[in-house]
Amino acid sequence: MNGTKHPGIDHPVTGQREPIFSVRDLAIGFGDRPDVLADATMDVVKGEFVSLLGPSGCGKTTILNLAAGLLTPRRGEVSFDGREISGVNTAVGYMTQDDTLLPWRTVASNIGLPLKMRKVPADEIREKVRSYLELLDLTHAANLFPGQLSGGMRRRALLARSMIYEPTLLLMDEPFAALDAQMRHQMHVELRRTVRSLGQTVLFVTHDLNEAAILSDRVLVVGGGPPGRIIAEVAVPFGDDRDLETLPFDDEFLALERTLHATLATARGPLDQQTGGAA
Repeated sequence: MNGTKHPGIDHPVTGQREPIFSVRDLAIGFGDRPDVLADATMDVVKGEFVSLLGPSGCGKTTILNLAAGLLTPRRGEVSFDGREISGVNTAVGYMTQDDTLLPWRTVASNIGLPLKMRKVPADEIREKVRSYLELLDLTHAANLFPGQLSGGMRRRALLARSMIYEPTLLLMDEPFAALDAQMRHQMHVELRRTVRSLGQTVLFVTHDLNEAAILSDRVLVVGGGPPGRIIAEVAVPFGDDRDLETLPFDDEFLALERTLHATLATARGPLDQQTGGAA
């Protein structure tokens, strides 16, 4: 692993656990510009919730786009489920902060759209849509249109649509950035519950250290650029059954936040340090 481990915490990727997504000695840039990321090495294993935490523009979204097969590195290896990624990766789901629900389709129709595009039989689509509506407490909204939904309900519908085809890895790029604090907390609860219920593997991008601490099993801090790199790895010790209502008041959680805050201070590149750029 490039970077430093959190003292006293073992790396969760152990001998028998093969990574789903791997990056080895990666460098990537765009056109004639310098590398955005360099010397990046990381793994995500099945069932993990891994967050990429760092300042804006440090390369976090670039890593998601590599996992999705949307970018090709200049150097190094990027593999998925043991094979090099060589094109669009249809085994991942991708949820961003953008609202991409189709306004002329109902909630149920929006959620079922990925299955329809994959030519799944109509009866199977109806059953799976019903299941995900129930899982994300949207049954009552099945026949509503996006314009009739609250912000939180729209986020839950987007989450259901991202997960309904059972991706091997769910990529999430600051999906709750536009929500207010209370609604964001509600979505954190929904996400942890849903991910745990389905055994979903998640790679999550955020610049909010509280969000990373409360959601993750492991946090990879990206920064130090340009070019960016993975400068630290912090394991989160709270387990699957963490209580998101009480956890923020726990001394161990507050200590973790302090660790992430100190690590982020070293993640800022020269431009961030000069301008006070957002983390």
